[in-house]
Amino acid sequence: MSLFRGKRPVLRTLFVLITVMLLVAGISAQALAASPKYVFLFIGDGMALPQLNAAEIYLHARESDDPGVRKLNITRMPHQGLTTTYAADSFITDSAAAGTALSTGFKTNSGVIAMDPSKKESYETVAEIAKKRGMKVGIVSSVSIDHATPACFYAHEPSRKNYHEIGMQLAVSDFDYFAGGGLKKPLSADGKTDTYKAAEKNGFTVTRTREDFLALKPGIGKVFAVSPELDGDKALDYAIDGQPITLEEFTRKGIELLDGPQGFFIMVEGGKIDWACHANDAVTTIKDTLAFDEAVAAGLEFAASHPEETLVVVTGDHETGGLTIGFAGTKYSTYLDYLGGQTMSFIAFDKVLDEYRKTTPPGDAKLEDLKEEIEDAFGLVLLTEDERKQLELLAANGDRKAQERLYFALTKEERQNIEKAFVRSMNKEEERAGDNETYLIYGGYEPLTVALTHTLNHKAGLAWTTYAHTGVPVATFAQGAGAEQFAGYYDNTDIGKKLINAVGAKALTASR
Repeated sequence: MSLFRGKRPVLRTLFVLITVMLLVAGISAQALAASPKYVFLFIGDGMALPQLNAAEIYLHARESDDPGVRKLNITRMPHQGLTTTYAADSFITDSAAAGTALSTGFKTNSGVIAMDPSKKESYETVAEIAKKRGMKVGIVSSVSIDHATPACFYAHEPSRKNYHEIGMQLAVSDFDYFAGGGLKKPLSADGKTDTYKAAEKNGFTVTRTREDFLALKPGIGKVFAVSPELDGDKALDYAIDGQPITLEEFTRKGIELLDGPQGFFIMVEGGKIDWACHANDAVTTIKDTLAFDEAVAAGLEFAASHPEETLVVVTGDHETGGLTIGFAGTKYSTYLDYLGGQTMSFIAFDKVLDEYRKTTPPGDAKLEDLKEEIEDAFGLVLLTEDERKQLELLAANGDRKAQERLYFALTKEERQNIEKAFVRSMNKEEERAGDNETYLIYGGYEPLTVALTHTLNHKAGLAWTTYAHTGVPVATFAQGAGAEQFAGYYDNTDIGKKLINAVGAKALTASR
């Protein structure tokens, strides 16, 4: 008689339990092995494949006439995926809903900061979870630090426009490093509360000069580093226009201050990529994408020294502008090397135009008055008929400079479009109507500047479909501990969930 007769069900149950325990142990060990000590999340606002590819083509075209790309630090990362971006209430998202998905793993409505669509329940963010775990936390952006994307990691508000309330949540937070842009509404409506003073009272060292920024050393405590120069929206200037402190430098300083035995989580946003795309300014978009790529390089450099302990993830929150590499006027050709003729952003040229407008009555204004300024800013050439004939003769004899100058010279049709925009810009109040037709052409931006950037973009073989966001997927790139899970095709909420898992959260839960 077998000793095990009648005991088979018990043994079978015991075997199943042991198997399950082994599997769970294996999964736990695998999760632990992939749990990084240092986590970087880089978000290119408005950045999808067209923005990345345009930057790659531009870099290659400066060095070669042959078709090709020069890969960015971002696109050399080994694990790559595609990410859908829709919001809870719209297929085309805004940065608040997209930022909430990336920071919490939950969908919400456009305009809502880290709360549910009903605006009643707050979602815990990956940054807050990281801090609870004992990691240090940094938030960096090239736009105002109370803007939608950065706000989604430390604040909870029913509206992204509640800038003062968002800023006050920064001031009372226990995060370790905020850097980049400033605050849009540091003063309360009654003028009694100053967010900067509240931050200092809560232990933050606030810096506003390059010298004080560079002097920051580990051990100083909590830091709020504000760029010494801010635009009207309290953001950094565009990279093409020069910056006293770059996004890369803010990132490197963050790494220096946050590094330690407890590890860190840092989110870095290239926010002005989005703003340049809204204005359909391809060169400014490319230059800010390259500036963002340099910030990513700083993270990858750190990761190279801690390869088994670091996770670096790069993604976009949505695409902006409907940028396409291809324009009907150039058919199958691209000439992105010609974009090198642009030396300033659309906003910087707006200031040049504004100075001219201040001293010139609309009835006396002539496009020719801005001939040199237009060529200096965009490389576009306004020629008289005699000048054109002379250049054509030189070009026919093989003069390359003459050929290039003729390419940049405005055609009759281009000049007519720019003349029309010039008149609208000079008659600022009377002619820049808010009707739908005007919006479709100029998007609410300065007509002359838009006409000039569109002309240069078209000559290079680039085009745009909108002044708003689009619903196309964005690209996601990853490297390091657990990076393989970011390959494939998934939703932006999956990035939030994976990041929360990476900083050691046991479950995805809403709080507060």
